[in-house]
Amino acid sequence: MDIGIVHSASPADRAPLQHMLELYQYELSDIWDQDLDEQGEYGYALDKFFDPALRGHTHHAFIVRAEGQFAGFALVNDALKVGAVGQGHWIDQFFILKKYRRQGLGRLAATQVFATLPGHWEVGQMLANHAAQAFWRRVIAELPQASPMEYREHRLTGGWWEGIVQCFDNAV
Repeated sequence: MDIGIVHSASPADRAPLQHMLELYQYELSDIWDQDLDEQGEYGYALDKFFDPALRGHTHHAFIVRAEGQFAGFALVNDALKVGAVGQGHWIDQFFILKKYRRQGLGRLAATQVFATLPGHWEVGQMLANHAAQAFWRRVIAELPQASPMEYREHRLTGGWWEGIVQCFDNAV
């Protein structure tokens, strides 16, 4: 298998990205309390990721491909949960289609996204998403830029967003 490539989402990638977000939200529907809207969709506001004033500055959308096909995405913004907003990068959403999981594509995609935007990172997972927590701990531990002394993990509860957050720096 051609292991994959990550690229910045173009306007032409918006519709496929929106469709993949629906799949992502469906997969999390057992732990993320959401309902379908009147069109039968979960919906996700992508406008900020394609707004010319924000895109590439505070909001980044990435498409993951494998064998030339859409295989996933990563949405990144600066809405940090532990640090000061605007002082780093937050993985807003990250998804790899089931067909491409357990083949190293998720790790490769995450590593490429981190390398594209060096600096302070926060990666969060919902408290009940144990598989995601294990995935991100493995990926971050394998990053060549992140030494154990730079890595911190937090458990956030009682706020509008609750979960586990891994923090690290990959600035070169």
